[in-house]
Amino acid sequence: MHYKKDRVALKPPLGWNSWDCYGPAVNEVQLLGNARYMAEHLKAHGWQYVVCDIQWYEPEAGQRHWEYNRFAELCMDGFGRLIPAENRFPSAANGAGFKPIADQIHALGLKFGIHIMRGVPRLAVHRALPVKGTNVTCRDIAHANSICAWNTDMYGVDADRDGAQAYYDAIFELYASWGVDYVKVDDICNVKITPLEPYSARREIEMIRRAIDCCGRDMVLSLSPGPAVLEEAWHLAKNANMWRITDDFWDNWDSLKEMFWRCERWQAHVKPGQFPDCDMLPVGRLGKGFGQERQTNFTRDEQKTMMTLWCMFGSPLMIGGELTKLDDWTRFLLTRQELLQMLDADYVGRQVARDLRHAVWSCVNEKKGERYLALFNFMEQPAQCEAALPETEAFADMCGQPGTIRARELWDGTELIVHNDCLSDEIPAHGVHVFRIDKK
Repeated sequence: MHYKKDRVALKPPLGWNSWDCYGPAVNEVQLLGNARYMAEHLKAHGWQYVVCDIQWYEPEAGQRHWEYNRFAELCMDGFGRLIPAENRFPSAANGAGFKPIADQIHALGLKFGIHIMRGVPRLAVHRALPVKGTNVTCRDIAHANSICAWNTDMYGVDADRDGAQAYYDAIFELYASWGVDYVKVDDICNVKITPLEPYSARREIEMIRRAIDCCGRDMVLSLSPGPAVLEEAWHLAKNANMWRITDDFWDNWDSLKEMFWRCERWQAHVKPGQFPDCDMLPVGRLGKGFGQERQTNFTRDEQKTMMTLWCMFGSPLMIGGELTKLDDWTRFLLTRQELLQMLDADYVGRQVARDLRHAVWSCVNEKKGERYLALFNFMEQPAQCEAALPETEAFADMCGQPGTIRARELWDGTELIVHNDCLSDEIPAHGVHVFRIDKK
């Protein structure tokens, strides 16, 4: 039986990813600790994915903090398939892989995900390990000129070689046996030494898609290409459930401000089963695996801006901070149900206006008759921001008629009366006010 991608992720996945806190160094205790916190405090609000990020197969990962160890020794089985490092994930002993961890996460009512690098391990190629179910070796399928610029673990897989698809089939067969629900694939855009083609990963993406469809288990496919190629949106949507539209997103204002431009370009491509991905939410306690644990650099208003934009746009949400150390305010940020519901399929978000000083977004659910409008302030000080409702398609029918237009702010619950069909309010620096608009 084949499992098609649109069976899963009919709304953007919500979860936690280990990278922002632990870098390449997360271990079993930390992973399960975050899973238990999610089950107790966040699951009721829709959060369900627990994702183990990069280098889980490397015993010495993280010993130099965030830096990748060049040409490191990796843990593999006899078919060149990476397996968890037992010193970091003890339950993986005796060939168990990630199944014991996945079983525990599933028992909490959650889903389990892993990060992988595109391709076949260099060590498997150099040792000419067999490709499962074939008479070829990993050396036979490797593309020696297809390597990652920042990680030395892998060679690309040459789609023209006999056994190429069989290798991807074999690794996803293994992941299915572990109970993996979500796979994030990295280094999956330009895959050649010379960047002659900005989307040269096309055929590896297709092999991965076929492997998932044949593995016997539903899995979310998340692609991490850095900035995805807008002109290839159709191909990304055909093969993946989500794909990153930015480089690694971290907690600085300039990066957040730039996301308005990126969301504007990609907003028309948000649909059930296919989601442009704004990357992780760097909130709470970050950086333990990078040498210094710290609180996010974002102000509270900037965090509201980020959360509002991600939800109105329809991006997947992956928390980056250590869940077990979330303070009350950050938990409040992540559990605003009226904001999170905008991720449901019937809500459509669109940028209404944007300049150097501000942006305006709308989000509408025609079936429920719900309409929302957000005013974002890019300035370094509080500023009066406004939106003329007659000029905004989603609200034009409310205007010029008897009755009062009311605006209720979702973060603090305050209400405004809209005068002269113009919504106006003072917005904090780098902040947002997002309103539900109703005709009374």
